[in-house]
Amino acid sequence: MNALIFGANGQDGYYLQMSCKQKEIIPICISRHGNGVQGDVSEYSQVEELVKQYRPSYIFHLAANSTTRHDVLFENHETISTGTLNILEAVKKHCPSAKVFITGSGVQFKNNGKPISENDPFEASSPYSIARIQSVYAARYYRSLGIQTYVGYLFHHESPLRKPSHVSQKIALAVQRIDRGNNEIIELGDISVTKEWTFAADVAEGIFTLLSQDKVCEAVIGSGKGYAIEYWLQLCFNVIGKPWQEFVRLQQGYKVEYPVLISDPKTIYRLGWQPQTSIEELAKMMVRFEHSAHSTR
Repeated sequence: MNALIFGANGQDGYYLQMSCKQKEIIPICISRHGNGVQGDVSEYSQVEELVKQYRPSYIFHLAANSTTRHDVLFENHETISTGTLNILEAVKKHCPSAKVFITGSGVQFKNNGKPISENDPFEASSPYSIARIQSVYAARYYRSLGIQTYVGYLFHHESPLRKPSHVSQKIALAVQRIDRGNNEIIELGDISVTKEWTFAADVAEGIFTLLSQDKVCEAVIGSGKGYAIEYWLQLCFNVIGKPWQEFVRLQQGYKVEYPVLISDPKTIYRLGWQPQTSIEELAKMMVRFEHSAHSTR
C-alpha cells in the first residue's frame, strides 16, 4: 500500500510522511524541488504518469504557495485548482479505487469572527481563496462520478518546520537568537489577532481520520481554540525567562487581514479526532528545536 504526496516539502508533507510510515503505508514524496520524486502537480502528463506507475491507495494534494497575495494569482491557480483537476482526472482514468485528499483552508470561508464549520458559505476574498474554492467544487464533481474525494479545511497549524515568514516561526526563531545573546527587536503588526495554534503532526492524524470515513467527505480540521499572537509571544519568551515587551516593536497603522480566524470542529471531533498537543507544549517545542540537526529535505 502506498501514498502519493504532492507538495511534500512543507511541514504538512513531512508529518504526513511520518503518519504514513506509522501506518505501514509507503509515502512517495513529490515536489518541484528537494528530495524525493521531482514532479509538478500542475502538469497533467506528469501527474498521470505517477498515478499509473504507483497505483496509490491514497493521494494527498498539499501543494500551494500559502499566501493570499495577489501577485501569486496564477501560481496558486495552476498549483491548487489545475493540480486538483489533474489528480482527479488521472485517478478516474487509472486508479479509481484511490482515496484522494484535497486541502482546503479556513480563509476560503466568509469570516464574521465566529467559529467556522465546513457548512459555512465560501467567500472569494483573495486569489488564494478563489483557487481553494475551485478545487472544492472539482472535488465534489468527481465525487459525483464515484471518486473517493475528501476535503479537509485546515486552519492555522504550526510546527518547528514552519517557514520563517509565518508569525509563529518568526517569533520562535527570534526568541532562540535572543536566548543566545542577540538583542534584536521583533517587529510585529497587530498582536491582538486571534487564530489557532494546532500542532501540524496532530493535523496529519486528523486528515487520516477523515479519510477513514465512508459517509463524511468534508470537514474542518482544527482545534477550535483561539489565542492572540500576544499570548504566543508570552509563551515563547517564558521558555527563556525574559519579558517579551523588551524585545518587540509594534508597527503603527498595521492593517490586519482578519481579527479572528477560528474553526468549529464539531464534525471531526465527532469522528474521533482531537489535537493532542497544547499551545504551551508547542511553544516550548518550537523555541527549543535544533534546526541545524534536522532537515525535511
